[in-house]
Amino acid sequence: MADDVRYCARFSYVLLKVLLVVYATVFWLIGGFILAIGIYAEVERQRYKSLDSIFLAPAIILIILGLIMFIVSFIGVLASLRDNLTLLKVFLYTLALCLILELLGGILALAFRNQTVDLLNKNVRKGMENYYDDLDFKNIMDFIQRKFKCCGGMEYKDWNVNMYHNCSAPGPQACGVPYTCCDLKPNEVVNTLCGYKALEKERLELVNTINVRGCTDAVFIWFMDNYKIMAGLLLGIILPQFFGVFVTWLYITRVEDVIAECATYQDSLLDSGRNPKKQGRVAKCCICMPLIYE
Repeated sequence: MADDVRYCARFSYVLLKVLLVVYATVFWLIGGFILAIGIYAEVERQRYKSLDSIFLAPAIILIILGLIMFIVSFIGVLASLRDNLTLLKVFLYTLALCLILELLGGILALAFRNQTVDLLNKNVRKGMENYYDDLDFKNIMDFIQRKFKCCGGMEYKDWNVNMYHNCSAPGPQACGVPYTCCDLKPNEVVNTLCGYKALEKERLELVNTINVRGCTDAVFIWFMDNYKIMAGLLLGIILPQFFGVFVTWLYITRVEDVIAECATYQDSLLDSGRNPKKQGRVAKCCICMPLIYE
C-alpha cells in the first residue's frame, strides 16, 4: 500500500536523484582535478615568482575556479544523497548566481566593448613589462604571438614598455621584439634576432620580417571568423549549468512532495493506531527508504 501512496516510489524521483548525484559528482571530480593542477602549477611558479597580479597568474585562477567548483559540487553531492532541502537550495541558488553573473558579464563585455578592449590592453602591457620575469605570462604571450601571427598588445611597438626591449636599454634586444613576433616560413630555422631594432622602423619596413598587427585585434578577428566554434564553447559552458539549475529545481519540488506525502501518510497511520518504527542509520541516508510499521 505504501508504494501506491508515497510519491518517492515513482520513477521521476529516482531519475532526478540519479541525474543530480551523477551531475554533482562529475563536476566535483572536475573541480578537484582543476584544483590539483592549479596547486601544482602555483607550487612550480613560486620558484620563479616575481609578480603578484592575479591576471598574470593562471595558476591562481585555476585554484580559485577549482575551489569554487569543488565546494559547490560537494554541496550538491551531499544534498542530493541526503535529500537535504537547505543544502539543495544553497546548491540551486549558487548555480543560478554563477550562471547569471556569467551571462551578465558577457552582456556587459559586449555592451562596453571599447572599455573591455582597453582593460585587456592595459593588462597585456602590464604583463609585457615583466615578460621575462613571469614564465606563465611569457608562455601564454609566446603562444598567442605564434598562433595568431601577431606582436604586442595593440601593436608591435608596445614592446617598448619592456626594460630589455626599450630603445634606451643596453644589449642586442634593445629596440627589438621577441623572436615569437617573427614572420616565420614553414620549415624555416628560427632567427632569435629577427626582430632586431624593429621598434625603430615603420610598419611597411617590417612586413616581411615580423608580424606587425597587435594581438588584441588578431584574437578578436579570430573569434569573429570562428564564431561557430566560440558559440559551441559558450554553449558547452552555459548549458551544463542551466541543466544543473533545472534538474536541481525539479528535484527540490519532488523532495517537497515526498515530505508532504510521507507526512500525510504517517499521520493517517498514527490516527489508525499503527506506530512506525524508527529507521536505521542506513535508511536515514535517503528519506525515501521504506518505513516499517508495527
